Amino acid sequence: MADDVIICPRCQNKIPLSKALAGQIEDQVRQRSEAALKKRERELESAFEERLDNERKAAAAKVKKELKAELGELSEQLAQKQALLEKAQKEELGFRKRQRELEDKQKTFDLEVARKVDEHAKGIEKATVDRLVEQQRLKDREKEEQLASLKRTIEDLKRKAELGSQQGQGEAGEVELEAVLRSAFPVDLIEPVAKGVRGADLIQRVHTQAGTSCGSIVWEAKTAKNWSDAWLVKLRDDQRAQKAELAVLVSAVLPDDVKGFSYIDGVWISDFPSSLGLATALRIQLLQLQVARAAAEGRSSKTDLLYAYLSGTEFRQRVEAIVESFTSMKQDLDRERTAFEKSWAKREQQLGKVLQNVAGMYGDMQGIIGASLPDIEQLQLPDSPSPPLLKP
Repeated sequence: MADDVIICPRCQNKIPLSKALAGQIEDQVRQRSEAALKKRERELESAFEERLDNERKAAAAKVKKELKAELGELSEQLAQKQALLEKAQKEELGFRKRQRELEDKQKTFDLEVARKVDEHAKGIEKATVDRLVEQQRLKDREKEEQLASLKRTIEDLKRKAELGSQQGQGEAGEVELEAVLRSAFPVDLIEPVAKGVRGADLIQRVHTQAGTSCGSIVWEAKTAKNWSDAWLVKLRDDQRAQKAELAVLVSAVLPDDVKGFSYIDGVWISDFPSSLGLATALRIQLLQLQVARAAAEGRSSKTDLLYAYLSGTEFRQRVEAIVESFTSMKQDLDRERTAFEKSWAKREQQLGKVLQNVAGMYGDMQGIIGASLPDIEQLQLPDSPSPPLLKP
């Protein structure tokens, strides 16, 4: 076997080699190739790691940039919301502060008004009482004569009440009722309905001290022993025929569930002892109604309020409370009449005049000042459910 040869890279001559030397050269070439390959692998691996690191850094920078932008936007939104919240809180604090100031001012104003009204009412009450006491002192003789006349009238009424026939008893009740109304309300026009003419027994046309007409009340007196619902139907028809604001039926006998007085189907019913108290209360309400009408003239809003008041429960409750108070006072006076008849008559007239004058003066003031005049506790009564008194 011939020896292996190698070609010289310079002269291109063949140089014979022995197998041993050829093996060494081959080993050296292989080692160098492996070394070069490993170096190339390391270079490629280093380049790949460097590229991967660069891509990681670029991705991290991009994500960081996006997060920073998003965080900035969220911070801006949070700042805006915080600013709006602070503004709303400031506005709420300002509103609450103004509200407290207004409430304090309103309380102070109400207190001042109440004090002034109380002072004025006390002055009016004192002046009224002083004037009435002076007038009463000067008219003692006249009152004694009136008392004697009233005694004679009562005696006549008692005799007429003892009449046997139903017609006679009814006429006696009518006469008694007419006498009581004329004596209690001298400024009003009390008109008896003529016999044979269809209608109620009496028509009371309410007037102020100045002569202003405030409305009318139709009265029917019954002294029968048994109650009849037909009386209410007839009296309502009479009320419509007379165009009266109110209708009152005074009867010796009332329905089983009624004590003293009540309001049934658009008609006030009362026994004879409570009739004067009911008449006084209804008359006061008509006087106040006239004052309210005058104050609300030309103002539709107040007219609407007036009709709402008349068709509500407060009007009836006021009337009932006044009648109850008046009836209680009347009962006390009746118990004292046997021993103190003269003193009773004197105080009864004083109380009636004081009640009328105080209510009239308060109504006049309310008509002048309007709804801004606070209510006087002694003239105001609690609310309770009740039917309307007047038809709007």
